[in-house]
Amino acid sequence: MLDEREKVLHDHIAFIYGEERAGILTKRIAERLARFRAAFPELNTSDTRERVSERDTILITYGDMVQHDGQPPLQTLGAFLQKYLRDVVSTIHILPFYPYSSDDGFAVIDYRAVNPSLGTWDDVVRLRDDFRLMFDAVINHISSQSVAFQGFLKGDPDFQEFFTVVEPGTDLSRVFRPRATPVVTPYEGADGKKLVWTTFSADQIDLNYRNPDVLIEVLDILLFYAAQGADFVRLDAVTYLWKEIGTDCINLPHTHRLVQLMRTVLDIVAPGVAIITETNVPHRDNIAYFGDGTNEAQMVYNFALPMLTLHAIHKGDVSALSSWADTLKLPSEQATFFNFLASHDGVGMMPVKNILSPDDLNEALERTHKLGGYVSFKSNEDGSQSPYELNINYFDALGDPEQSDEPLSLKEKRFLASQAIMLSLRGVPGIYFHSLFGSRNWRQGVEETGRPRTINRQKLQLDELEAVLGDPSTLAARIFSGYAHLLEIRREQRAFHPLGYQSILDLHKSVFAVWRTSPDRDEEILCLINVTDQSIKLPIALNQWGHSSTSQWRELISNQRYSNLIESTPIRIDPYQTLWMKRIT
Repeated sequence: MLDEREKVLHDHIAFIYGEERAGILTKRIAERLARFRAAFPELNTSDTRERVSERDTILITYGDMVQHDGQPPLQTLGAFLQKYLRDVVSTIHILPFYPYSSDDGFAVIDYRAVNPSLGTWDDVVRLRDDFRLMFDAVINHISSQSVAFQGFLKGDPDFQEFFTVVEPGTDLSRVFRPRATPVVTPYEGADGKKLVWTTFSADQIDLNYRNPDVLIEVLDILLFYAAQGADFVRLDAVTYLWKEIGTDCINLPHTHRLVQLMRTVLDIVAPGVAIITETNVPHRDNIAYFGDGTNEAQMVYNFALPMLTLHAIHKGDVSALSSWADTLKLPSEQATFFNFLASHDGVGMMPVKNILSPDDLNEALERTHKLGGYVSFKSNEDGSQSPYELNINYFDALGDPEQSDEPLSLKEKRFLASQAIMLSLRGVPGIYFHSLFGSRNWRQGVEETGRPRTINRQKLQLDELEAVLGDPSTLAARIFSGYAHLLEIRREQRAFHPLGYQSILDLHKSVFAVWRTSPDRDEEILCLINVTDQSIKLPIALNQWGHSSTSQWRELISNQRYSNLIESTPIRIDPYQTLWMKRIT
């Protein structure tokens, strides 16, 4: 007799693999879970009542982002984070730190090992002394140099069904392509040439989830990450997991059911571990990975936010951003958004294709080129190509190519205004390492690797980074100081709780305005961000929202106090200024 959770597990497996195989597969997985629970009983007692709060911010970084001669990079990173960020961010997302063969870590050779050029598992686990951890589960594909794929090529029967082999002549024209490369790659095996499914590159071989042994291996990997201290697991490129010839092979029902199964497994033995889905697809498809709010991802990447924020600042008009943000409803108290503006990848175009106009997107392409960036393309069903992402550092992406002589101080304010938009929205902020310092385009890196994404993946020397942070006149020091100040304020305000309430206000076309309220409704903050280089006088009649005109307010960033906020006494918002107005009486 199955208990309730195993019954849910059984139903997922029956949907994916059929009722005939569901019994034995459920038993195999349940036996694994029982062994895991016995080995790690402490993980089964995690308190998930408040998994995340206003104090949570996730820093996204490579394991070797900060380097120092003679020291393993993970140790250098750990020391830097402990010194500068222990009281600023709560969680460290270390991008794939496993042995790999390409794509800066996303072609994983061994999921259970730490790349020896970075350090050891001890170095990873040691980070937990000061931070929570987020690991990558790169489970759509695996390196061509992995034991599994090499075994496949050699005819090892254990791996013959681990990958998707396509017969010559198969019509794959409907398959969605996130790259401009072929869907399949020919490989010479022990029994001849085979066409193997490769969504992203010839070195990244897609796993075949039609084979339940692949699923069980992936579940073992997820459990291993939980045992190693992962608080969050990012499912990379999860939208492509299930292949169905004759469809576009993205966001398929079986893919969603696989994610739900993974959630169920973790809920059974490690409920403190949360799943974050990385699905660079149109917004409606993206938020579908919440499931019903209780059965799929606890967080989804808010992929439309980076492009919409750029658009708002470029146009000096928050209309599109505000209209979209007004739709951001949470499906339950167990799920929220993972908000980000920059990452190790580019700025995705797909998430806003039904939000911004073709003219807006074309303008963004032209601006990116003028600002020293690149554009990556994807293949379409008809053989043509379309822009997929902008490859440019976010600081530079915000620039005005017609104003080459802009003061650096204005660029600094504009950048921090963009980050304040993200920090003001409901959800957990995700901050890319380079954003903390206002890093610039690394075109030299692109020339060295030939890959546009390298433009924002520069590795930094510890001595040089600390030198610029120690000089308050440098851009890096000013950006870091301003950003840290925003984060320190944010983490003390219950109104910024990721499960709190949010209302988008239409006050002025150039002011992004969001009203945040704590879950218990005891705290309120009015967030106002000017997205232009002009001062704005904005009438604020707070009595319209149920507050007395005699209420006292404190602006949290400047610590300035306000009273008598009525329509006849407008607030002045300076160029690219952020106001976080909190009612104090």
